[in-house]
Amino acid sequence: MRRTKFVRQENSAIPNSLIWGLLAAFLVAALITAYLTFIFVRSVVASFGAPSSSVASAPQAPPAEAAPLDPRDLNVPLQHASGPEAKPWDGNERVNILLMGLDYRDWESGDDGPSRTDTLMLITVDPGSRSAAMLSIPRDLWVNIPGYDYGKINTAYFLGEAYQEPGGGPGLSIQTVEELLDIQIHFYAQVDFSAFERFINEIGGIEVDVPEEIEVDPIGPGNTVVLQPGLHTLDGPVALAYARSRNSFGSDFDRAYRQQQVIMAVRDRILGLDILKTLIQKSPILYRQLASGVNTNMTLQQVISLSWTASQIPVEHIRREILDLERVVQDYSWDGQQILRPIPEEILALRDEIFTSTGLPAPAASSAAANPDEMRQAENASVSVLNGTYTAGLASRTREYLISQDVNVAVTGNALEIYDYTTLINYSGKIYTQEYLVELLNIQPSQVFNQYDPNSEVDITILLGNDWLEANPMP
Repeated sequence: MRRTKFVRQENSAIPNSLIWGLLAAFLVAALITAYLTFIFVRSVVASFGAPSSSVASAPQAPPAEAAPLDPRDLNVPLQHASGPEAKPWDGNERVNILLMGLDYRDWESGDDGPSRTDTLMLITVDPGSRSAAMLSIPRDLWVNIPGYDYGKINTAYFLGEAYQEPGGGPGLSIQTVEELLDIQIHFYAQVDFSAFERFINEIGGIEVDVPEEIEVDPIGPGNTVVLQPGLHTLDGPVALAYARSRNSFGSDFDRAYRQQQVIMAVRDRILGLDILKTLIQKSPILYRQLASGVNTNMTLQQVISLSWTASQIPVEHIRREILDLERVVQDYSWDGQQILRPIPEEILALRDEIFTSTGLPAPAASSAAANPDEMRQAENASVSVLNGTYTAGLASRTREYLISQDVNVAVTGNALEIYDYTTLINYSGKIYTQEYLVELLNIQPSQVFNQYDPNSEVDITILLGNDWLEANPMP
């Protein structure tokens, strides 16, 4: 695919109606590209005052369809009535935004049920240090979903919509990520694929440096595209397919990198002076065409404030991170799904790096998400201990030992057979208690099983084997 040469154009003086239209268009641009931090250009802000020497003396007449924005709309959240309320933000403190893209496969199948999230990305902007970061969260991350026990993080949106939780799918997704990272999320933005495609086309495509050959499939049949290594100008459908593709060795981790790459490409395109005039002229059209594909609890006034701050952040102060295999472990859930199990200490260490700025304290580490032991306590798992040896009283003695180690032992008894090796069966998916018991009892990985059973009277069963009888720390 050939590179497109963009011609630099001079700015014109901008009447207020077009300024408001441009702000609205930039809002849509940021939400659709899942990035609210690089969408307001300094030259547009300067146009509120006297024109610079490069600006024509006669104001440009707005297009007929460019109606001025009603000032009353500045403080109205741009979301459905059922969405979550925004957290207070004064424009000076750090602000966190959760960005969500819904899974195309859910609505492509014709199912009328709620969607899952295909993309989760957390954006943080710190006005104090003029820095920003984006953290991609893999959809298969195995986390506690408040009120619903453990599951893949992409199901939080589905559950919130299906069971009409307060704030719906966005609200439950926010709660889930807040508990995972022990931070406060102020805003969210949810976008659909068609809006993303239309926006990329309106700005003339984006330039992306493809690191290796990849096959991408734009939405629709029979239009597969093979991208060779090198610089390409991607239109809307191909840019979306590139960001969503899992056809690479790193799967979701590579996909998260490509999504961040696309976001930065949109940033570069929007901030390019050659496209400013085009955005001004098309802003009313962009807003009308694309606003229906955006859902956020931010107001336009908040977007203006955030955009002004973000426009001053240099690219070298933007940090890009992914919860990759340094911070998660590939595993299987109780029902055989491939999952990514968090390594809490690694994730929280990364959190402290991302959400800490010069002169600002690190997030408080006092909640249930502060360390693995506190996470285990928050699970409050019930445990049964069954004697799988010929030695009488082993289960009772082990019960006393486990209680002394802060384990909630609810049942003791005898197993139905003799075990050479101590075995753990997890009926509830409470992985932090499982990990604690595996280490405490020195249980071999091959003897750990997940057998989900919502009717089980306990969360975890321990079947004591001869290995525990022969080597244990009990008095």
